[in-house]
Amino acid sequence: MNPSTLEPSNPSTLDPDEGELFERHRLVVDKGQELLRIDRYLQQHLASVSRNKIQAAAKAGCVQVNGKAVKSNYRVKPSDTISVLLPEPPHDTELLPEAMPLNIVYEDDDVLVVDKPAGLVVHPGYGNFTGTLLNGLLYYLNENRDQNAQQFNNSTVQQFNTPTPYLVHRIDKDTSGLLLVAKNEEAQVVLAKQFFEHTIERRYYALVWGDFAEESGTVVGRIGRSPKDRRVMTVYEEDPTLPDEQQPGKHAVTHWQVVERFGYVTAIECVLETGRTHQIRAHMRHIGHPLFNDAAYGGDVILKGTTFSKYKQFVDNCFQLLPRQALHARILGFEHPRTGQHLHFESPMPTDLQSVVDRWRNYATHKIEN
Repeated sequence: MNPSTLEPSNPSTLDPDEGELFERHRLVVDKGQELLRIDRYLQQHLASVSRNKIQAAAKAGCVQVNGKAVKSNYRVKPSDTISVLLPEPPHDTELLPEAMPLNIVYEDDDVLVVDKPAGLVVHPGYGNFTGTLLNGLLYYLNENRDQNAQQFNNSTVQQFNTPTPYLVHRIDKDTSGLLLVAKNEEAQVVLAKQFFEHTIERRYYALVWGDFAEESGTVVGRIGRSPKDRRVMTVYEEDPTLPDEQQPGKHAVTHWQVVERFGYVTAIECVLETGRTHQIRAHMRHIGHPLFNDAAYGGDVILKGTTFSKYKQFVDNCFQLLPRQALHARILGFEHPRTGQHLHFESPMPTDLQSVVDRWRNYATHKIEN
């Protein structure tokens, strides 16, 4: 195999919405290759990847040769099989700083955790080149840098590098809740590995149509682009006769548990074992429980309930109070990329979702009483 040819395994989830941001590459070294440090070799064969990022990946155990992690000074040999896990930048356009209100719930030298409101796009892309969370974070980080630099004389100001936010995952524009952001490439690589190995804790609160016969369950189904509409995802069944790389979509697992029953709708908690684009939204529709007011997945119409006009008016009022899918990234837990300390964060319920839940609770109570 030509050493410049890459075979992506578990390709990156660089889609416009929710998902994890990493890409795995597989390279087989040419038989005529001379001994060469692996960081230099990968820099030559992975487009637009800095040597610093490759070295950070090796330090985090994300560079393997023949199935074993190696350091950046390992010298590649003919016919070596190299596997590399790298976080990917989510934007191809220049990122410009923009002032905006941000709810940052935690920050240190390596990471920050943001509580994102619904309606805010995470990063620039087609149709959203400005006004994104990344634009706001870039402004915030540079403002802090300038304030810190003012505490020193001009001879030391140059020691402050231009800070940059590094994404390792995303949540949809109309999903609210916690988002983890790295502040340097080293932290980004370590966190990407945690996402890849499914050790990140992510719990979502969702309001879905219908009632459940059980208290909890698990949805397993491969998720990929819908052939009918590339803007949404669909669930594909596993084909046991095909190897993973030939399967449609990507393996995805969602665990759910009932939080509260309201009859026609149910509040559930979803725990992500994998992080695919629109995973909860696609999996819930797949099992017949679309998210409440999720227009892309059929949840923005009355799917359960009576035909009475008062009920229709009640649901329409709820749609107006919550003009988005009823999904909130409530809990985030991870190992700190530098210290290894476990960090745990919880986000309070946003006002729009809480108001609709309160209305359904009141409706269900009076319906039972009557």
